[in-house]
Amino acid sequence: MEKIQYENLTIRQAEASDAKQLAAWWNDGAVMAHAGFPNGVGTTEVEVTKGLGKGSLVIEENHRLIGECNYRDLGDGVAEIGIKICEPDGQNRGVGRKILSMLIGWLFENGYSKIILDTNLKNTRAQHVYESLGFRKVRTNVDAWRDQLGQLQSSIDYELIEKDFISYINHKL
Repeated sequence: MEKIQYENLTIRQAEASDAKQLAAWWNDGAVMAHAGFPNGVGTTEVEVTKGLGKGSLVIEENHRLIGECNYRDLGDGVAEIGIKICEPDGQNRGVGRKILSMLIGWLFENGYSKIILDTNLKNTRAQHVYESLGFRKVRTNVDAWRDQLGQLQSSIDYELIEKDFISYINHKL
Protein backbone atom coordinates (compact mmCIF):
# COMPACT_ATOMS: atom_id res chain seq x y z
CA MET A 1 0.00 0.00 0.00
CA GLU A 2 1.21 3.45 -0.84
CA LYS A 3 0.75 6.13 1.79
CA ILE A 4 -2.76 7.50 2.04
CA GLN A 5 -2.74 11.16 3.02
CA TYR A 6 -5.43 13.70 3.73
CA GLU A 7 -4.78 17.06 5.39
CA ASN A 8 -2.45 16.32 8.35
CA LEU A 9 -3.31 12.59 8.50
CA THR A 10 -1.36 9.70 7.02
CA ILE A 11 -2.00 5.97 6.87
CA ARG A 12 1.07 3.96 5.96
CA GLN A 13 2.48 0.46 6.17
CA ALA A 14 3.73 -0.38 9.67
CA GLU A 15 7.49 -0.87 9.78
CA ALA A 16 9.91 -2.47 12.22
CA SER A 17 10.69 1.02 13.56
CA ASP A 18 7.02 1.28 14.68
CA ALA A 19 7.11 -1.96 16.69
CA LYS A 20 8.22 -0.36 19.96
CA GLN A 21 5.21 2.01 19.97
CA LEU A 22 2.81 -0.71 18.82
CA ALA A 23 4.00 -3.04 21.60
CA ALA A 24 3.54 -0.25 24.16
CA TRP A 25 -0.05 0.28 23.00
CA TRP A 26 -0.83 -3.44 22.85
CA ASN A 27 0.51 -3.91 26.38
CA ASP A 28 -1.59 -1.03 27.73
CA GLY A 29 -4.83 -2.36 29.21
CA ALA A 30 -6.55 1.01 28.82
CA VAL A 31 -5.93 0.89 25.06
CA MET A 32 -6.75 -2.81 24.66
CA ALA A 33 -9.71 -3.28 27.04
CA HIS A 34 -12.30 -2.90 24.24
CA ALA A 35 -10.62 -5.80 22.42
CA GLY A 36 -10.86 -8.06 25.47
CA PHE A 37 -7.40 -7.42 26.92
CA PRO A 38 -7.84 -5.17 29.97
CA ASN A 39 -4.38 -6.28 31.12
CA GLY A 40 -2.79 -5.72 27.70
CA VAL A 41 -1.59 -8.54 25.46
CA GLY A 42 1.86 -9.06 26.98
CA THR A 43 3.87 -8.90 23.76
CA THR A 44 7.38 -7.79 22.92
CA GLU A 45 8.79 -5.47 20.29
CA VAL A 46 10.38 -8.52 18.58
CA GLU A 47 7.06 -10.39 18.45
CA VAL A 48 5.29 -7.33 17.05
CA THR A 49 7.96 -6.91 14.36
CA LYS A 50 7.57 -10.57 13.31
CA GLY A 51 3.80 -10.15 13.03
CA LEU A 52 3.79 -7.08 10.80
CA GLY A 53 2.19 -7.94 7.49
CA LYS A 54 0.85 -6.30 4.37
CA GLY A 55 -2.32 -5.08 6.05
CA SER A 56 -0.63 -3.79 9.23
CA LEU A 57 -0.91 -0.02 9.09
CA VAL A 58 -0.14 2.91 11.35
CA ILE A 59 -1.89 6.25 11.67
CA GLU A 60 0.04 9.50 11.88
CA GLU A 61 -1.23 12.95 12.67
CA ASN A 62 1.28 15.71 11.95
CA HIS A 63 3.97 12.99 11.51
CA ARG A 64 3.32 11.57 15.02
CA LEU A 65 1.99 8.04 15.57
CA ILE A 66 -1.46 8.19 17.16
CA GLY A 67 -2.91 4.78 16.32
CA GLU A 68 -3.16 1.83 14.03
CA CYS A 69 -5.49 0.23 11.56
CA ASN A 70 -5.45 -2.89 9.47
CA TYR A 71 -7.18 -4.71 6.69
CA ARG A 72 -7.35 -8.35 5.70
CA ASP A 73 -8.38 -9.69 2.30
CA LEU A 74 -11.07 -12.34 2.87
CA GLY A 75 -11.46 -13.07 -0.85
CA ASP A 76 -14.44 -12.45 -3.14
CA GLY A 77 -13.92 -8.67 -2.88
CA VAL A 78 -14.38 -8.59 0.91
CA ALA A 79 -11.97 -6.86 3.30
CA GLU A 80 -12.13 -6.98 7.08
CA ILE A 81 -10.84 -3.87 8.83
CA GLY A 82 -9.95 -2.69 12.31
CA ILE A 83 -8.87 0.63 13.81
CA LYS A 84 -7.60 1.96 17.14
CA ILE A 85 -6.85 5.59 17.90
CA CYS A 86 -4.47 4.82 20.77
CA GLU A 87 -3.36 8.25 21.90
CA PRO A 88 -6.02 9.92 24.08
CA ASP A 89 -5.44 13.33 22.48
CA GLY A 90 -6.30 11.78 19.10
CA GLN A 91 -9.75 10.71 20.27
CA ASN A 92 -13.12 12.46 20.20
CA ARG A 93 -12.08 14.92 17.48
CA GLY A 94 -13.33 13.18 14.32
CA VAL A 95 -9.91 11.72 13.46
CA GLY A 96 -11.20 8.14 13.45
CA ARG A 97 -14.01 9.03 11.05
CA LYS A 98 -11.50 10.65 8.66
CA ILE A 99 -9.04 7.75 8.92
CA LEU A 100 -11.81 5.25 8.26
CA SER A 101 -12.97 7.35 5.28
CA MET A 102 -9.41 7.32 3.93
CA LEU A 103 -8.94 3.55 4.40
CA ILE A 104 -12.40 2.55 3.16
CA GLY A 105 -12.13 4.85 0.13
CA TRP A 106 -8.75 3.31 -0.73
CA LEU A 107 -10.14 -0.23 -0.37
CA PHE A 108 -13.11 0.51 -2.65
CA GLU A 109 -10.77 2.17 -5.18
CA ASN A 110 -8.60 -0.96 -5.10
CA GLY A 111 -11.26 -3.49 -6.01
CA TYR A 112 -13.03 -4.36 -2.79
CA SER A 113 -16.83 -4.40 -2.92
CA LYS A 114 -17.64 -5.02 0.75
CA ILE A 115 -15.98 -4.00 4.02
CA ILE A 116 -16.74 -5.84 7.25
CA LEU A 117 -15.79 -5.23 10.87
CA ASP A 118 -16.94 -6.01 14.37
CA THR A 119 -16.94 -4.08 17.62
CA ASN A 120 -17.72 -4.70 21.25
CA LEU A 121 -21.38 -4.14 22.07
CA LYS A 122 -20.26 -1.78 24.87
CA ASN A 123 -18.29 0.41 22.43
CA THR A 124 -21.19 2.68 21.54
CA ARG A 125 -18.85 5.49 20.42
CA ALA A 126 -17.40 3.24 17.70
CA GLN A 127 -20.88 2.04 16.69
CA HIS A 128 -21.95 5.65 16.17
CA VAL A 129 -18.92 6.30 13.95
CA TYR A 130 -19.42 3.13 11.88
CA GLU A 131 -23.10 3.82 11.34
CA SER A 132 -22.36 7.45 10.34
CA LEU A 133 -20.11 6.06 7.57
CA GLY A 134 -22.95 3.88 6.23
CA PHE A 135 -22.14 0.56 7.90
CA ARG A 136 -25.15 -1.68 8.49
CA LYS A 137 -25.53 -3.97 11.51
CA VAL A 138 -25.58 -7.56 10.35
CA ARG A 139 -25.87 -9.34 13.71
CA THR A 140 -25.29 -9.08 17.43
CA ASN A 141 -23.30 -11.91 18.98
CA VAL A 142 -24.51 -12.07 22.59
CA ASP A 143 -22.08 -13.46 25.18
CA ALA A 144 -19.91 -14.71 22.31
CA TRP A 145 -16.51 -14.65 24.01
CA ARG A 146 -14.73 -14.09 27.31
CA ASP A 147 -12.19 -11.35 27.93
CA GLN A 148 -8.95 -11.83 29.90
CA LEU A 149 -10.84 -11.46 33.16
CA GLY A 150 -13.35 -14.16 32.21
CA GLN A 151 -16.19 -11.67 31.63
CA LEU A 152 -18.62 -12.60 28.88
CA GLN A 153 -18.55 -10.08 26.03
CA SER A 154 -20.89 -9.40 23.13
CA SER A 155 -20.09 -7.97 19.73
CA ILE A 156 -21.80 -6.47 16.71
CA ASP A 157 -20.90 -7.44 13.14
CA TYR A 158 -21.12 -4.65 10.54
CA GLU A 159 -20.82 -4.51 6.77
CA LEU A 160 -20.54 -1.73 4.22
CA ILE A 161 -20.98 -1.75 0.45
CA GLU A 162 -19.70 1.07 -1.72
CA LYS A 163 -23.10 2.57 -2.63
CA ASP A 164 -23.85 3.09 1.10
CA PHE A 165 -20.45 4.63 1.97
CA ILE A 166 -20.61 8.15 3.42
CA SER A 167 -17.11 9.62 3.30
CA TYR A 168 -15.97 12.30 5.74
CA ILE A 169 -13.21 13.60 3.54
CA ASN A 170 -13.74 16.15 0.82
CA HIS A 171 -11.93 14.79 -2.20
CA LYS A 172 -10.69 11.66 -3.87
CA LEU A 173 -7.35 10.57 -2.44
